[in-house]
Amino acid sequence: MTQGTHLYVPDARNENVLIDINGQHFPRPEAKISVFDSGFMLGDGVWEGIRLHHGRLAFLDRHLDRLWRGAKAIHMDIGITREELERRLYAVLDANGMSEDGVHIRLMVTRGIRSTPYQDPRVVVTPATIVIIPEWKEPAPETATRMLRLATVHVRRGYPDVQDPMLNSHSKLNCITACIQAAQAGADEGLMLDPHGFVATCNSTHFFIVKEGEVWTSSGDYCLDGITRGVVIEIARAAGITVRERNFSLTHVYGADEAFTTGTFAGVAPIGEIDGRVLGKDRGPMVERLQQLYLARLAEDVKGRARP
Repeated sequence: MTQGTHLYVPDARNENVLIDINGQHFPRPEAKISVFDSGFMLGDGVWEGIRLHHGRLAFLDRHLDRLWRGAKAIHMDIGITREELERRLYAVLDANGMSEDGVHIRLMVTRGIRSTPYQDPRVVVTPATIVIIPEWKEPAPETATRMLRLATVHVRRGYPDVQDPMLNSHSKLNCITACIQAAQAGADEGLMLDPHGFVATCNSTHFFIVKEGEVWTSSGDYCLDGITRGVVIEIARAAGITVRERNFSLTHVYGADEAFTTGTFAGVAPIGEIDGRVLGKDRGPMVERLQQLYLARLAEDVKGRARP
């Protein structure tokens, strides 16, 4: 099993899973792109992680909205319509016999193939490269109750005029460096601060604390526009829970009653320890309540959702 917040159950079927590259299906060992591809060469592209739930792609509209926003922000033409991309997503799922739960998709769009190793987009000579990797990837059974360990890392989430942290780009070295430092410290995930020293996010998930019945998360100025983050904020407020998107420091974190992460893969996951401070040995009542609310919202999203 892998470690960290994306602990999953290995599945041998993934060894020969069919992968969609620009609308064609290839067995995993044969799925290849050019070494001149913009994503491989420069990390030039945007991506989404999407879960299959009850045979439907959960929160698909939100994911595609974010994908198109990101592509527009970096002045990249995806080259196909949303309807065609949705058709490709379900076509590769059908080709793999993936019809229920326990499936995760990595959807990647890069600027295309370059004529030479150079950053200027004007040397791109093909349409965008679109890759869809579906896998049987079920979160480990203990994900909902396993108390995560976090370590604050020295790597900061930067200013938007350097590289906007809201952009879900292929250029993830900032987060990878944070992940490495956290792993070296024996933690599941790295807790990242913003340039002002306030808590921003984790290296691959979003971060929340619970204080006196309120749920706090960062202002959002220095973190990805997370789909699950947004859904959890919505469902909590709809249930009458006060949610504050605000600046707060590690002092607030260490004194929190509960803490948790959110992400497409694991949903809502409890945190037990941060920088050696024990917040709890068991999942707290707020986390358990939000997990149930999230599962209900997930079921509501896919219920009756039409597919191409």
